[in-house]
Amino acid sequence: MSNTTGLTPPFPATSSSPFVALLETYWASFFQDRDEAFVTLMLLFVSHEIIYFGRCIPYWIADMMPSMQKYKIQQKTIQNTSKNQWKVFRHVLMSHFFLELPMIVGFHPVAVYLGMAISAVPFPPLSKMILQIFLFFVFEDFFHYWAHRALHYGALYKHIHKQHHEWSAPFGLTAEYAHPVEVLILGMGTISGPLLWCYFTHDLHLATTMTWMTLRLFQAVEAHSGYDFPWSTHHWLPFWSGSEHHDYHHMAFTNNFSSSFRWWDHIFGTNKKYLAYKQRQKMELQEKKAKKAL
Repeated sequence: MSNTTGLTPPFPATSSSPFVALLETYWASFFQDRDEAFVTLMLLFVSHEIIYFGRCIPYWIADMMPSMQKYKIQQKTIQNTSKNQWKVFRHVLMSHFFLELPMIVGFHPVAVYLGMAISAVPFPPLSKMILQIFLFFVFEDFFHYWAHRALHYGALYKHIHKQHHEWSAPFGLTAEYAHPVEVLILGMGTISGPLLWCYFTHDLHLATTMTWMTLRLFQAVEAHSGYDFPWSTHHWLPFWSGSEHHDYHHMAFTNNFSSSFRWWDHIFGTNKKYLAYKQRQKMELQEKKAKKAL
């Protein structure tokens, strides 16, 4: 049995923060006298299922609330029906068990080989975790931008990416509705950042990696939610893509290739059609207000 915590019950506190100390105690107890690889597998897979499907629930509830429909981005194209939700749920669940689970099985030996801290406590300082996660977001966004652009060309689109674009008006569950090859390609962008960082610095904890993956799931589901609420992330976080940005990509099948931030589309000029569309929307809204004022 692998156990690198070096702690014995009741796992003495290692952090000055009572809350963090409690988390560290629970973390250590998960691995105590258990196989580290198996615990890592269970933590990653179970948390992925809970977070992904749990993140979809608020949008599913919003679908059933007439008062929320004014926040639906696409008012005319309705694809978030019960039939479609069930179809996507089955596909995504199969993908999780038969594609992503085997990938997660291989994570532990690679992470340990590269020097990632798995069961050790204390956790890294919060400031370090925030910096590392921000860098992972930037790396993944750049990787995703170019990989996504490539998937829109020729045979790559026809045989791989077209499956994801089955939904021109996406809903939360469609975030991971994709061809197996696309899941592998874009999944590399999510995990390569932490693994490369670990390779070069030997300074990364599994808790940081899991926090990053959690936030990435939140981002992906929000981007595909089909809703633009007043409290949606892009309204208060500068340069964030969000649902309004990505929804246009699904509707128009072009532009807005980035995942988290808007800057790559701006730098490389792949947001021009989107900006023209937003300008037309703005002018139409102004015309409607002018007519009402008469």
